[in-house]
Amino acid sequence: MEKISGFKTPLVSHIYTADPSAHVFEGKLYIYPSHDLENEGLDDGKGDHFKMQDYHVLSMDDIGAPCVDHGEALHIKDVPWASEQMWAPDAAYKDGTYFFYFPAKDKDGIFRVGVATSKIPAGPFKAEPNYIPGSYSIDPAVFVDDDGRAYMYNGGLWGGQLERWKTGSYNPNEPHSEAPFTDEDALGPWVAEMSDDMLTFKTEPEEFKILDENGAPLKASDEERRFFEAPWLHKFNGKYYLSYSTGNTHFICYAESETPLGPFTYKGRVLEPVLGWTNHHSIVEFKGKWYLFYHDSSLSGGKTHLRNAMYTELEIAPDGTITTIKPYGD
Repeated sequence: MEKISGFKTPLVSHIYTADPSAHVFEGKLYIYPSHDLENEGLDDGKGDHFKMQDYHVLSMDDIGAPCVDHGEALHIKDVPWASEQMWAPDAAYKDGTYFFYFPAKDKDGIFRVGVATSKIPAGPFKAEPNYIPGSYSIDPAVFVDDDGRAYMYNGGLWGGQLERWKTGSYNPNEPHSEAPFTDEDALGPWVAEMSDDMLTFKTEPEEFKILDENGAPLKASDEERRFFEAPWLHKFNGKYYLSYSTGNTHFICYAESETPLGPFTYKGRVLEPVLGWTNHHSIVEFKGKWYLFYHDSSLSGGKTHLRNAMYTELEIAPDGTITTIKPYGD
């Protein structure tokens, strides 16, 4: 089944926001996006034209209510280990503290994941002096399960450098590639259980696979289903659902597992392609309904590096099946 998106208005229009991670904190919606800045950089295939230096936190008291920009929550100048590219973030809450997770390149140009903390969901956040040991690549998403255990999902191909970690250590000579590796299993994201203090990993990051309907890992050539970037996890009726972007084919897809550690079996599409090259999303339940937060480039007239976050209601059947959303109704 397909559904036409019901909300097409950017959350805010005074700044460009992308990669919205939505959570319900203190009874209302908080959205943690990245912040796109105007620049003249050329798209070199590695994402260097995305010049992001800080983060803002947005909130809404209810669906349809005005979206409030709480201002700058964290800037790269206040992150001792980071050099550039503050890309898609996420947030979590535990034991009276709000945790803000973000990727950035370290002084050697390697993507790592940092963490910052605050006592209020809107921030500002204070960064830890070092990135999380053992972290690499981009797009952290942290899921806190019903038992209190928390997990980070992470990874992005091409500019996200995931291919450069195939051997277990960083290989700067491993180029990102637009050519599918037809005989190889697709690279999956990695997952690590968070420590009790949410500042480090309890377990080493470990890749997990997305399987096809026959239980075989998706191949790298399966560009309409394989993982590219933007992992997100939600739980529904006791099962775990990983959603993610396919990158160059521009779908948001989802897969199902009995455990938060996978493997996950491919189930279908959440969202059809949007205007702009990237898509990055989150899925959240609020007041008994489910919502998809995502972005496109409509506010900038199609400039791929200047995006705007938005949202729409998501239909999830009792068996977990998600109705595919067509963002423009065509």
